[in-house]
Amino acid sequence: MSDTTASLRRKISGAGDLQSVVRTMRALAAANIGQYENSVRALEDYHRTVELGLSACFRASQRTAAPVPEIGPSEGATIGAVILGSDQGLVGQFNDVVADYAIKTLGALPGVPAVWAVGKRVHGHLINAGLAVVGQFAVPTAANAIAPLVGKIQLESEPHLAQSKYARVYVFHNRPRAGALYEPVHRQLLPLDALWQRKRDVPSSS
Repeated sequence: MSDTTASLRRKISGAGDLQSVVRTMRALAAANIGQYENSVRALEDYHRTVELGLSACFRASQRTAAPVPEIGPSEGATIGAVILGSDQGLVGQFNDVVADYAIKTLGALPGVPAVWAVGKRVHGHLINAGLAVVGQFAVPTAANAIAPLVGKIQLESEPHLAQSKYARVYVFHNRPRAGALYEPVHRQLLPLDALWQRKRDVPSSS
């Protein structure tokens, strides 16, 4: 009886220690998420400024430097894809959701995928699915590490994309929704197509 009581006490104590560890991990995850959310909000005005600047350049050149016309990539074109995952704990199906979405979306596009994965976990999921992953990067552990990561991705991807005349570049990530929900999304990063130009164009002042 005493052995059973002691065993139960040890299990209860262990459960309490585990609960404390989980609370600490959740607090750290919340703190990390917070700094990235603050960075996103800080970049919104910058993003809008860049878009307005590009629109002004298009108008000033009278569309002589217009983006690539609205044609889909050919069968032999390179489809570049940067897929953003997470290596933090307690994220559930976060990596599986974005990886499955990217695999399905890329499979519906003509062309040859060239994929760069950000995060070990999403990288493993893509490899297991048979997708050709040409590069893998570590998830930035702080907001100030995001810009260097973008530079590394650009330097590594440009030689691959330069080999294809009609290369496209897409970014896949999970977008937060209300509460603790999220959904996978993607956007075409390059080239700046005619549809993007029309949506972002603003009338010139007279």
